[in-house]
Amino acid sequence: MNEKKACSSKQENLSDYQRQRIEENRIKAINLRQARLLTHPYSSDQKPAQTAVSVNNVIKVSGTKYIDSGGGFLIEQRTNPTEAETSEQLDAIPESDAVPVPIEHDECLECGDRFADSYLLSTFDYSVCDACRDSDGQHSLITRTEAKQEYLLKDCDLDRRDPPLKYISRKNPHNVRWGEMKLYLHLQIEKRALEVWGSEEKLMREKEEREEKREVAKVKKYNKRLKVLRMDVRSSLYDKTVQAHVHSYGDSEVYNEVDDNYTRTCESCGHSETYEKM
Repeated sequence: MNEKKACSSKQENLSDYQRQRIEENRIKAINLRQARLLTHPYSSDQKPAQTAVSVNNVIKVSGTKYIDSGGGFLIEQRTNPTEAETSEQLDAIPESDAVPVPIEHDECLECGDRFADSYLLSTFDYSVCDACRDSDGQHSLITRTEAKQEYLLKDCDLDRRDPPLKYISRKNPHNVRWGEMKLYLHLQIEKRALEVWGSEEKLMREKEEREEKREVAKVKKYNKRLKVLRMDVRSSLYDKTVQAHVHSYGDSEVYNEVDDNYTRTCESCGHSETYEKM
């Protein structure tokens, strides 16, 4: 009873303007509550003719539009936004939505058709579509070691010469513990070799010259190893510390009357020599 008397006394002290504001706020709260109930997705008594309509999270209540924030708040929508608000809304729109980015298409070097993306284009920057890709033929891959041996290329030719050749890394099939292999596109390796050597004839001539030098080096190495082997087997013939033999004839000189010459024999080795005296 005391609380009711206190509330009635407070209402009597309110002015007409305050009472009008309280009544408006009460009606507004009732309308908002009804709007939430009517727009609830599980409401069964929802009818097409309603005072509150929800379109794209926008709720219209008694002529005023509100935006459902999804977190229990209804934000009043301005009917006449200011220039600053309009500019902020325009800035919030991403450029990708405002201006669509055109998709660039490349022309296939084999069939001539235009395509957006392919394995060879994304991996090796080579404009060939997936339909024309020949993995076992002209679009085969080659290892870095084979490229250097077969086309006489250096590391700088593959990595530093513009444009650097693209490659893919794969585990070594011979031994997993070894480093990864670098696989290049065979066509690009051939093109780079022509850029380095100028023509296929010069490349073949250089390969022949290197092969000849390699064969000469192999023969020299073989002869050197053979000489070392002979020295090991017959070391006495190559021992420089052994002194030369000096014959010792003594008094073994014999005169030959028929031939009128002399003969003498070494006492240590048995060597004999014939000579004449003047």
